[in-house]
Amino acid sequence: MTQPLIIAFDGPAASGKGTLASVIAADYGLPFLDTGLLYRAAGHLAHVLNIDPAQAATRITPERLNDEALRGREAGERASQVAAIPAVRAALKQFQIDFAHQPAGAVLDGRDIGTVIAPDATVKLFVTATPEIRAGRRWKQLVKLNPALTFDEVLNDIRIRDARDSGRADAPLEKAEDALLLDTSDLGIEAAIAAARSLVKDRCGDI
Repeated sequence: MTQPLIIAFDGPAASGKGTLASVIAADYGLPFLDTGLLYRAAGHLAHVLNIDPAQAATRITPERLNDEALRGREAGERASQVAAIPAVRAALKQFQIDFAHQPAGAVLDGRDIGTVIAPDATVKLFVTATPEIRAGRRWKQLVKLNPALTFDEVLNDIRIRDARDSGRADAPLEKAEDALLLDTSDLGIEAAIAAARSLVKDRCGDI
């Protein structure tokens, strides 16, 4: 029986891992899950319904992941907060494991895919960039919705999220020992995609 092709993308906020993961998923014809949306949905739902984040995590459906409200700055901040709660991570863990281990495989991006969700992944990439570069990317996205937002505010958010994600006791953000490092600090989107494709191809062969 052919082993599922599981490709894991991990890395800090705004590193570009989501964009790269979606491209690779399309290349290989695999289902794709942005696991950050699960945590954004849990935080957003907890806020909107005024319920415990762990309870909110049990109410997430695929339809809820399409909510545009999950793309904003506030949802990202709430996601980082609830992701540090062990009960929330426990509630969402099996969903992610099941998604990753579909018969053909899958592509997932997040913080702990290669270390916790799919340590058996065929390919693991850890995508990163400097905080300043990541803040610049995120600011360009968010300022369209909030013209008053400053670069320094976004940079501060990035640094707080990095510290929270890396410092939490349960499944912290870290590079798996066998993950391939991809630093996108000095790469444009096309160059980053080419680099990701090359790394994946080296591990699992031609498409």
